[in-house]
Amino acid sequence: MPTAIQRAALSKQSTALDKADALKKFRARFHYPQLLGKNSIYFCGNSLGLMPKGVEQAFAQECKDWALWGVEGHWKAQHPWVDYHKPFSKLLAPLCGAKPMEVVAMNSLTVNLHLALASFYRPTKTRFVILYEAQAFSSDVYALESLIKLRGLDPATCLCVVESLDSKSIVKAIDKLGDRLALVLLGGVNYYSGTFLDIKKITKAAHHVGALAGFDLAHAIGNVPLKLHAWKVDFAVWCTYKYLNSGPGAAGGLFIHEDHAKDTTLPRMAGWWGHDEKKRFDMKPGFKAIPNAEGWQLSNAPVFNLAAQRVSLLLFKEAGLDRLFKKGKRMGAFFINCLTALGASEKKEKRNYSFSILTPMDEDSRGCQLSLQIHDKKGKRLFSELEKEEIIGDWREPDVIRLTPVPLYNSYAEIFRVADALCKRAYLRL
Repeated sequence: MPTAIQRAALSKQSTALDKADALKKFRARFHYPQLLGKNSIYFCGNSLGLMPKGVEQAFAQECKDWALWGVEGHWKAQHPWVDYHKPFSKLLAPLCGAKPMEVVAMNSLTVNLHLALASFYRPTKTRFVILYEAQAFSSDVYALESLIKLRGLDPATCLCVVESLDSKSIVKAIDKLGDRLALVLLGGVNYYSGTFLDIKKITKAAHHVGALAGFDLAHAIGNVPLKLHAWKVDFAVWCTYKYLNSGPGAAGGLFIHEDHAKDTTLPRMAGWWGHDEKKRFDMKPGFKAIPNAEGWQLSNAPVFNLAAQRVSLLLFKEAGLDRLFKKGKRMGAFFINCLTALGASEKKEKRNYSFSILTPMDEDSRGCQLSLQIHDKKGKRLFSELEKEEIIGDWREPDVIRLTPVPLYNSYAEIFRVADALCKRAYLRL
């Protein structure tokens, strides 16, 4: 087992890192779930981010304006409801590396994916294949299957899976499909392994063979730096209840590259809030799309839903994305260092479990999330034992524990405590 000296050294290092942390003040601006009467160590931001303080007041303000103004709140509320979504484009754009006109907050992730696919998956007799990853999130696969069927085609013929998430394998699969490939749809950060894909390289490869490139950024936005406009990504979708701390069921987002967003002739599923604003209330047939990402909106903004997101996005703006992403990398490196140091031991027989790290070691190929594969079908037992240590992580079938230290509200001391609790029970298989 690791020596007391090793533990003491890592503990001391965590204290020093926390002391020097320029973002440490933000920890006090979140609510922490209680376990066994104590604040939990919350390492589940990859699934549902913590609630920022200030959300209650944001909801209260909308209730106050509703009570005070009624329908007039659409124009007279503190944040007028008729254009409630508009400020979110400027707040979300830096997180995407996008222009504000390319981004809109609306719907949920899967709804937005359906809307994007309706526009960007237009198969022909010769170009009809969609490439996706082997461990794609199930909802994405359901969306792909259903749209293919709606086009009168067979998913078995139109869907092609790439098994490996390394860039060379994906680019090779794209080149092999060639002019049969219509669309690449991948998770920017894979939900299961935590692998951050080379979005720029994949998009370039897709365009080279004449295909389009779209990405599910559920586990990427707010977690890793993105440059969707510069990378020429065609479209992307995301949810905001994970790293963006916007609450369960929070409104998602959509990115449409400027080249497509300005093209009002591009087919889409249309709704009145995507229609020309000056003629929106004329109530006449004949859809005329807004020439930006808002042209994909269907309905007016879900005000109470977005109120929490505003609070969180303002925290991101205040903290600064460069500082957040740099801290995220430092936290990931420290977590891996702790797991490696504490998990390695010749006296393995004294531990009941063993684990491997699925997430890439290269800091440019991962975000905050570390996925640990637990061996010998003992994962759920180990997960339950961690809960008894006030540690909230995330279990994924069949054998993975996801643990995610988030820069806005987790500390290095917590990383050490989680690694120590885990490695007292399990050894690392290298």
